[in-house]
Amino acid sequence: MNRPILHPRGYLPLVAVAILSAMIGAPERAPRVLLLGDSITLGVRPGVAANQTFGGQLETMIKARGLDASIINVGIGGERTDQALARLSEVLKANRPDIVLLMYGTNDSYVDFGRKTSRLAIDQYRKNYGELIERIEQTGAKTVLMTPPRWADDAPPNGLGENPNLRLEPFVELVRAIARERKRPLVDHYAVWSTARQNGVELMKWTTDGCHPNPDGHRAIAEEILPNLQPLLTATIPGKG
Repeated sequence: MNRPILHPRGYLPLVAVAILSAMIGAPERAPRVLLLGDSITLGVRPGVAANQTFGGQLETMIKARGLDASIINVGIGGERTDQALARLSEVLKANRPDIVLLMYGTNDSYVDFGRKTSRLAIDQYRKNYGELIERIEQTGAKTVLMTPPRWADDAPPNGLGENPNLRLEPFVELVRAIARERKRPLVDHYAVWSTARQNGVELMKWTTDGCHPNPDGHRAIAEEILPNLQPLLTATIPGKG
């Protein structure tokens, strides 16, 4: 009588393990949501802890709805679109996102003291923004475009003595136009904050300094993102790792 050949120590042969793994399939991971932007995206500053940023609050809101996602915040203070392009390949390779939330314009549009024009010309901003979208989507990730929030009326003036919104608004309009042209989701924080202002909200009370959101401002941002992000999270997103 022939006896079955057992693997030493009772382990399954490697071939059998491979077959079983293929039959079962690798477990799918939670979608990775990358937050790409400047100090507003980074969020952490005196008076704002990591869990109080819009990324931190968004993660809490997502889990409260029974969804699963990994929120990865790679915001850098002071960053413009040209600087984002310079580090984009490394960021995408390191994080392999499924969805990228993109918010730039506050720094690109700002006029520094001693200067008469924005840090970046709006035509360069358009070119950079388009390239960011294209390079992100070449990896298979989906982009969600976001306008930056409005500055408070009593925010410190720019280098020309103007309220920074004067220079920011054309950049905001451009983001809206790009979203229409490319048929990409848009989260229009500038419009939401403008409406809140019209309804009597003092935007300084949503910020630490007239520009950077405090926990209340970050909550307003997260609440606006959630309904735009949720359909992407509930869609089938193949695991990449």
